Amino acid sequence: MKFTFTEKRMDSSEELRAYAVKKIGKLDKLFKNEAEAMVTFSIERGRFLAEITIHSNGMFYRASELTNDMYASVDSGVAAIERQIRRNKTRLEKRLREGAIPAGPAFAPGEDDGDEEFKIVRSKRFSIKPMSAEEAILQMNLLGHEFFVFKNMDAEDAISVVYKRRQGGYGLICDDGENED
Repeated sequence: MKFTFTEKRMDSSEELRAYAVKKIGKLDKLFKNEAEAMVTFSIERGRFLAEITIHSNGMFYRASELTNDMYASVDSGVAAIERQIRRNKTRLEKRLREGAIPAGPAFAPGEDDGDEEFKIVRSKRFSIKPMSAEEAILQMNLLGHEFFVFKNMDAEDAISVVYKRRQGGYGLICDDGENED
């Protein structure tokens, strides 16, 4: 597994990085191809935040954990990613290594088994208008939504999404116009 470390508002020790490599590296056995792990360590309001993103075979697995100890944040993040994979094991079987998830009862009692179908409970249709990202953010805020879909005039009318980030500010997701096969 290839690792990339980033620190925000703190300096991480070599021991912490080695610990993260050891813990996150255990997840490598789940993936067919070499995975990439991006780990961000930061301090927010006196607490330690570990953000772990793993990219493998076109899929992203992400966890963000905030605790009083950075080592505990890493442990919780790894456990959260492992839960994501186990919860969605039937959907991910084609992308994960053969036998990565053992058969049989793999969950603690009461944990979601991932075999449920995604149930759409509401559907809306609307016309998507060309606008700038700033106009889309304004429209999203006026509607009181968490995200807004629009045609991005600044990106050759690419279908785009603006959204509110938990950490504050806004995000923009934009279609690059290329189709992946």
